[in-house]
Amino acid sequence: MDHEHTAHTHTHTGHTDAAQAGDASWSTAVQATLHCLTGCAIGEVLGMVIGTALGWGNLPTTVLAIVLAFFFGYSLTLRGVLKAGMGFRAALRVALAADTLSIAVMELIDNGVIVLWPDAMDAELADLLFWVSLAISLAIAFVVTVPVNKWMIGRGKGHAVVHQHHAH
Repeated sequence: MDHEHTAHTHTHTGHTDAAQAGDASWSTAVQATLHCLTGCAIGEVLGMVIGTALGWGNLPTTVLAIVLAFFFGYSLTLRGVLKAGMGFRAALRVALAADTLSIAVMELIDNGVIVLWPDAMDAELADLLFWVSLAISLAIAFVVTVPVNKWMIGRGKGHAVVHQHHAH
């Protein structure tokens, strides 16, 4: 049961497997982080829009945004790994291993910037500040998360796990 994914592990040709090389390129780390950013941004924006539109306070809106960021981040990876032919339980383990630290760092930085940005927490959907602070906070989170992903991939963790299963 623990090894149901082993039949789907392949030998790579034509590109370096970062986990085997013991080193991850910045390009690989950027790609992994862009993947993470996509899921996080979808969840963040959707959570903020829903919470703000419903007139929720800052805390429940932020919690919803974080939950949705993890959901969409994991979902994007899960989709790719399932397409590669892996079973659902094994694919879920790969998604959790690949994305948990990356999403957590991205969410911590993103939400930290918003909390520290004067008046950003009180901005409404129609306010330019809402969108500018969200975009800049995600950009800062991206820059901080790239080295984290590079470090993880270089140690065979994070998105290196996904690449072992040919799901990009």
